[in-house]
Amino acid sequence: MKAFYSDHFVLPLPPGHRFPMEKYSQLRNLVEAIAEIKLVEAPAATDTQILYAHDPNYLTKVISGKLSPQEEKEIGFPWSEKMVERSKRSAGATIAACKIALTEGVSGNLAGGTHHAYRQLGTGFCVFNDSAIAARTLQKEVHPRLKVAVIDLDVHQGNGTAAILQHDSSIFTLSIHGENNFPFQKEVSDLDLGLNDGCGDDVYLAALHNCLDQLDDRFQADAIIYLAGADPHEGDRLGRLKLTKTGMRDRDEAVFQYALDRQIPVAFSMAGGYGKEIQSTVDIHFQTIQTALHFQQRY
Repeated sequence: MKAFYSDHFVLPLPPGHRFPMEKYSQLRNLVEAIAEIKLVEAPAATDTQILYAHDPNYLTKVISGKLSPQEEKEIGFPWSEKMVERSKRSAGATIAACKIALTEGVSGNLAGGTHHAYRQLGTGFCVFNDSAIAARTLQKEVHPRLKVAVIDLDVHQGNGTAAILQHDSSIFTLSIHGENNFPFQKEVSDLDLGLNDGCGDDVYLAALHNCLDQLDDRFQADAIIYLAGADPHEGDRLGRLKLTKTGMRDRDEAVFQYALDRQIPVAFSMAGGYGKEIQSTVDIHFQTIQTALHFQQRY
């Protein structure tokens, strides 16, 4: 299985910044020990690919460092050339994973899942929306009638993805998230399910299976982009849900089994994870990758 990484394109952050940037290099260190996974440096998304999902004026401001103080505050990262490069590489990794998955069944991005970025602005630590960019790139560069399902299981709603793709019937957006969590102003996905604080394994997994059944009834996907956020885990400081590590594995298995049963290729990304202990987040992400490998070997 191929997995794409971009952690060595370091985004410099001020001391005490709450984004857990170091989780990506820790994750890659674990993945390097698995002989069946080939790690590949992420290519940068091109400006043309980014423009499939983003406004030209926004892209120009990001590249040239002309974001206003308020726009920079919305993103949550200080601007730098390294921030731009890392954001392009993270989007490029999801594009690359999608293209590899079409021939090999499953592939992943060891970062990505930047689902809060809107067409014309970044928010919530997200500069470019890798899922929307990748889905549109598949349609532009692989096949114009390719139908893509975005299954977003980060604990925060994929508001930017929903907004960018709201009127695009060729891409289905599914988001299962904490109803009372960020973003507090939700957008409209094709299928949204907001869960109550404290939701545990049984309720979550029943909801997921129900949503996958609805997806099956409403949309015949040719490819899936799966945002496997670690933040529904009970150890996450921002998640508010109570999934155990076993429940998180069962969640991943449900998505990959759904895809395998229908022979739909899957590209996965890590999305969010803000564990009280960073190791718990890294462990959840690593478990997702191990699960993905198990299913990739069965395609």
